[in-house]
Amino acid sequence: MALLNEADVAPAFSLPNQQGIQTSLEQHRGHYVVLWWYPKADTPG
Repeated sequence: MALLNEADVAPAFSLPNQQGIQTSLEQHRGHYVVLWWYPKADTPG
């Protein structure tokens, strides 16, 4: 998968939310969405 750049449209995806309920990007169409993750959180060092 190619990396996204600023202002790119995100691909369709779904993930569990903080309550463990599956949610998808499509459910938030028309709203601003901020994604935050720690890509190295599970790596040593």
